Amino acid sequence: MILGIGTDLANIDRIAGTLDRFGDRFRNRVFTETEQAKAERRHDTPGTYAKRWAAKEACSKALGTGLRMGIAWKDMSVTNLHTGQPVMQVTGWAKDRLDQMTPPGHRAVIHVTLTDDHPWAQAFVLIEALPVTADPAA
Repeated sequence: MILGIGTDLANIDRIAGTLDRFGDRFRNRVFTETEQAKAERRHDTPGTYAKRWAAKEACSKALGTGLRMGIAWKDMSVTNLHTGQPVMQVTGWAKDRLDQMTPPGHRAVIHVTLTDDHPWAQAFVLIEALPVTADPAA
């Protein structure tokens, strides 16, 4: 069952301007160390940050809160599997909210997809509840 969906569109040039203006203050407030390391290794550093910004916005919408009610930017983090597939992790208040949304007997799975076409970066997040089975192979 779908628990929540969210999408966001971010302007890469706007994020680049914010990075130029506020630098580490912005990076450290919004992005985890892992996200920063990934972005700083990329050729399109502002685009990488913009996609992660959009993912955090989309995740907060899928959680049904937006960026309010105690949720922090770093409570949501995008990493990548070895295949390159983006993965969203939540901690802190975002994890508490996810746990509240998840029905008994279910586990939550957060799906995230990212894309960009300069000057735009977009993210889509879907939160799904799957029944917990007694057989882990099922």
